[in-house]
Amino acid sequence: MEQHKALVVGSGGREHALAWALAKSPQVSQVIVAPGNAGTRQEADPGGKLSNININAGDIPALIQFAQSRQVALTVVGPEAPLADGIVDAFETAGLRIFGPSRAAARLESSKVFAKSFMRRHRIPTADYAAFNNYEEAAAWLRAHTGRIVVKVDGLAAGKGVIICATPEEAHAALRRCMLEREFGDAGATVVLEDHLSGPEVSLLAFSDGKTVLTMPPARDHKRIFDDDRGPNTGGMGACAPVPSVGIDLVEKIRSEVLQPAVDGMAELGTPYKGVLYAGIMLTTEGPRTLEFNCRFGDPETEVILPLLKSDLFDILMACTEGRLAEVAPHVAWHTGACATVVLASPGYPGNYPKGLAIAGIESANAMQDVTVFHAGTASADGQVVTAGGRVLAVSARGDDLSAAISRAYWGVSRIAFPGMHYRRDIGHSH
Repeated sequence: MEQHKALVVGSGGREHALAWALAKSPQVSQVIVAPGNAGTRQEADPGGKLSNININAGDIPALIQFAQSRQVALTVVGPEAPLADGIVDAFETAGLRIFGPSRAAARLESSKVFAKSFMRRHRIPTADYAAFNNYEEAAAWLRAHTGRIVVKVDGLAAGKGVIICATPEEAHAALRRCMLEREFGDAGATVVLEDHLSGPEVSLLAFSDGKTVLTMPPARDHKRIFDDDRGPNTGGMGACAPVPSVGIDLVEKIRSEVLQPAVDGMAELGTPYKGVLYAGIMLTTEGPRTLEFNCRFGDPETEVILPLLKSDLFDILMACTEGRLAEVAPHVAWHTGACATVVLASPGYPGNYPKGLAIAGIESANAMQDVTVFHAGTASADGQVVTAGGRVLAVSARGDDLSAAISRAYWGVSRIAFPGMHYRRDIGHSH
């Protein structure tokens, strides 16, 4: 069997999970992560397939040069910013194979205004909205509007540019933060004001080769920092998959009414969508409504979806880049049961937090069957693993059902410690 090298771009828990899944492929001899973290470095990988290269995820020319020099067969992009910056276009121009959408296709995530108008045009169910690049006009619209509002910045804001407002006063304050105070920088120069939807949320991710859409198990993440969905939003404090209340018929409804029309619509525009398309869905009493599209694997959804994948991830991603997902899709298999992940965060997150705190117990947690600790914000210092980010680790576990998966994940959490470590204790409950 021919052996291939793969390159994963990024440094978080999602990228560790991608590298871990690719390393399980018998076709892959080496997975290099740029820049990676303490979990993806060679010394942390007992199997010897993982290693890091000190190239920033945003340094596209250096990544291209590295992929060419090392004869990388497939590059997989984790974070959204390089996609919005055109990494896929640049790699393909250089004759390199890469998994992810082009800059034009990634506008589904990089511009909320583009995404909302695209959904309206292609009759993809979503909340009513208005878009503004003028503060006074936006404020006037708010004054005339009744009902709860969600304020969204147009551009990328690391998952933090969505403000759910319970009162008109909160909506006006959010508008000022975005457009006048520029809390989110240039991303807030234009805003989307959207009707608030209520209901349980679900994330449905799918592989696409520009034509075919292959859904993954539905996942649900927990954005708020504290138990019972209290406190500010984060990048995600944990997740579970599949979601017991989201059956096969509902998954097919979302695929046929949201994901497939989006892929078909991008093809009509002449910008075929190849990569992972992630639909954030609100399950309202009127049916599924699209909250947003993301143009890459979610985090921490990746840490609960990939442990459930029985098939070879390398095969699936290669099929997507080659436009033959329809051939592969019928053979893609998933493990039965469920997976849960609990994110361990630094003290102070999602605000300011210290770095360099020593972490103990990772090996002990990893030693339990079906428990995997994915590194997110970690680094190596003086031979030990230390914190280097807000979300530090994601402890994932598989079980025969969701309850078993949750119990096993929290068992893994109990083995790990670092100063000020905090996490939610209700991941996976009320699903």
